[in-house]
Amino acid sequence: MMTFKNILAATVVAAFALPGIAKADGTVEVLHWWTSGGEAKAVGELKKAFEADGGKWVDSPIAGGGGDAAMTALRARVVSGNPPTAVQLKGPGIQEWAAQGALNDVQGVADKEHWDDVLPPVLANIMKYDGKYVAAPVNIHRVDWFWANPQVLAKVGVTEMPTTWDEFNTIADKLKAAGITPLAHGGQPWQDATLFEDVVLGVGGADFFRKALVELDQDALTSDTMIKSFDQLRKLRGYVDDNFSGRDWNLATAMVMRGDAGFQIMGDWAKGEFLAAGKVPGKDFVCAATPGKGFVLNSDSFTFFKVSGADKIEGQKVLASLIMSPSFQETFNLAKGSIPARTDVSLDKFDDCAKKSREDLLTAIKNDTLVPSMAHEMAVSRSVRGEFLDLVTTFFNSDMSSQDAVKDLAAAIQRAQQ
Repeated sequence: MMTFKNILAATVVAAFALPGIAKADGTVEVLHWWTSGGEAKAVGELKKAFEADGGKWVDSPIAGGGGDAAMTALRARVVSGNPPTAVQLKGPGIQEWAAQGALNDVQGVADKEHWDDVLPPVLANIMKYDGKYVAAPVNIHRVDWFWANPQVLAKVGVTEMPTTWDEFNTIADKLKAAGITPLAHGGQPWQDATLFEDVVLGVGGADFFRKALVELDQDALTSDTMIKSFDQLRKLRGYVDDNFSGRDWNLATAMVMRGDAGFQIMGDWAKGEFLAAGKVPGKDFVCAATPGKGFVLNSDSFTFFKVSGADKIEGQKVLASLIMSPSFQETFNLAKGSIPARTDVSLDKFDDCAKKSREDLLTAIKNDTLVPSMAHEMAVSRSVRGEFLDLVTTFFNSDMSSQDAVKDLAAAIQRAQQ
């Protein structure tokens, strides 16, 4: 039986044996926020693969789930004239940095390796600026997931995962009555916003989600559907424990692992935590899409900042090629909990949660129910996202009415766009 270390070593060798992948004789300093168990293991594989054939990797992790702290550090580095070689970045943030002239393109690598042929068009467009690739995606994450401990649910006679918010509320009430925390949650703005956008999808559907959280339509933001979304978010607030404030997301995942809570609502990076702890899908934990019959898209990627030095430029090209290699995409995503960004990578080695994610992704593309995550920087600018996070967190931590929340949110979004 092969150990994880054996599999990793074989994958690294295979990655550099693939046609089109240059030897890693460059240098990269990589700024990222993957510091938890499953995330650290995943980025560690990228580091090992880059170094396996002589490349130099300088690791610059910035703790803080969601990347807000990392973005603050990045701005300081760029302003001081000392940007990292590669940065974990996503969504409109890629376009914003590119528009400032801060990014190098890796179009030569993309052309040689035919990236356009293997990436979903919606994702490929996010990776480009002015028609050229300035970023390389490592994965596709789904944000709208329930994660649950089946042994805990069995204590209250529950054997099926909820498919509507009303069903979830009923199960949560049973857990609460039994003295069990229904929902493991960390009180950080991006986590609050994750709950919020999953609720919006479940209450309003994909078309409403797109109008309200992507297009920022004022009628949608002030609608009865949005009021109902805040009503459901208020219900979720009643299902978390008293010590949720400031808790990191992976510690909330650990609550579900230990049986201290029934559910967590979180993207599939949570699965990486379960797997890193040796938990078995379908036995120790179960997954199900939150209500809404859509797919909330998040994708991690690395951008390449303008740096000087031939070794750094070469390092960017090698890193881009390595990130997009099928072998690396498979191994990375097996550890991360996500699915490959490349559509031609087999999921034979992946678990049922990942296979459902790919199946639902393809269905969502077909049905036009694939929506980019607001909470995870795939949909709107950071300034607009900041207004969402501020309002949602204020609501979650106060007795603000849903009507007032809707009114204040619409006004805040309008201000942010002026």
